[in-house]
Amino acid sequence: MSSTVLLGVTGGIAAYKVPGLVRLLVKAEMRVNVVMTQAAAQFVTPLTLATLSENPVWTDMWGQRNRPSVEHISLADSADIAVIAPATANIIGKIAGGIADDLLTTIVPALKCPLLICPSMNVNMYRNPIVQENLQKLTRVGCHVMEPDAGYLACGWTGEGRLPEPEAIFEAIVGLIGPRDLEGMRILVTAGPTEEPLDAARVLTNRSSGKMGTAVARRAAQRGASVVLVAGPLKVQPPIGVRHIPVRTAREMHERVLDEFPNVDVVIKAAAVADFRPAVSGTGKIKKQDLGSSLNLVKNPDIIAELGRIKAKNQILVGFAAETDNVLDNARAKLKEKNLDLLVLNDVSKPGAGFDHDTNIVTILHRSGRQEPLDLMSKEKVADRILDRVVKLREEIMCGKT
Repeated sequence: MSSTVLLGVTGGIAAYKVPGLVRLLVKAEMRVNVVMTQAAAQFVTPLTLATLSENPVWTDMWGQRNRPSVEHISLADSADIAVIAPATANIIGKIAGGIADDLLTTIVPALKCPLLICPSMNVNMYRNPIVQENLQKLTRVGCHVMEPDAGYLACGWTGEGRLPEPEAIFEAIVGLIGPRDLEGMRILVTAGPTEEPLDAARVLTNRSSGKMGTAVARRAAQRGASVVLVAGPLKVQPPIGVRHIPVRTAREMHERVLDEFPNVDVVIKAAAVADFRPAVSGTGKIKKQDLGSSLNLVKNPDIIAELGRIKAKNQILVGFAAETDNVLDNARAKLKEKNLDLLVLNDVSKPGAGFDHDTNIVTILHRSGRQEPLDLMSKEKVADRILDRVVKLREEIMCGKT
């Protein structure tokens, strides 16, 4: 992968993780240009990063003025992606405020490539409203902000603020410099479970975490699509860079999906929508003795079936099926009955597949009858395989082949 990464390092204790990130980037055959603030050099030496990156490390705007180039512009121009890790509250505030008073902050306004910011600081600093407002401002203007990890911090506090591990930052970088083959495409993704209230304390729901749907939304956005995510209660954070519409019940999801459907090119229905809801929902908590031994249930709207009936010829509809028995027969029947273009089949009885896992094992079924079994892989990679097929279908539609 012959890309150039501009890596900005600032003065936080988490800078000790940066050598590991540099090694991963170099191993992937990327060129790494490291720019360090004066404070960063108190935590990790420029010599260390110069040795690992196999390139000079830049620390001073004025140190090499005998060169016939303008470094802050040439470094910005050569970058395919810029990353600031760790990003302290100080650097975040300066960039958000448009301040350019050292080499790194002078490079940032000249960037034409994606900028990934990896905050790292004390949990109370991270939660400070000013820091959060600055991060939101950077997100609004197109920067990519990576959520920090939570856990024990160097300062002794516990909470959000840990710099993600080098492997996670590396994956984020790869995602951002990957193909932009979904540019101009509008994609609606559904994710997570729905919750059907029985009373003020109890709900009917399922085990979906939302990881698969959010992975699809994240990768679609990273590949250039305009993405709206309609999601039930998620166990994971919604991706940065997508429009997130939170819902709770199947009827709420039905309403919001139908509102958005006329304005999108593709729908990928990864949500685990409850098939039934209680016929009566109490406003208070129903006493155990008043519940009885059975519940009266009514059917929820079949969202994907309705989309299949009304979709236009140039719209692509992708469904998911979680099965445990007669998996292929049931999936083929759903593909046909719901008028889907693709169906992603999960045999959730297999180890590493289905709910709550970071991995998945799926078979992609095509309208033509072709089926593609995929090996165990991360949900991010499954998302890419699905989107690859969507790209191919879209090309066929635009060429009039379908």
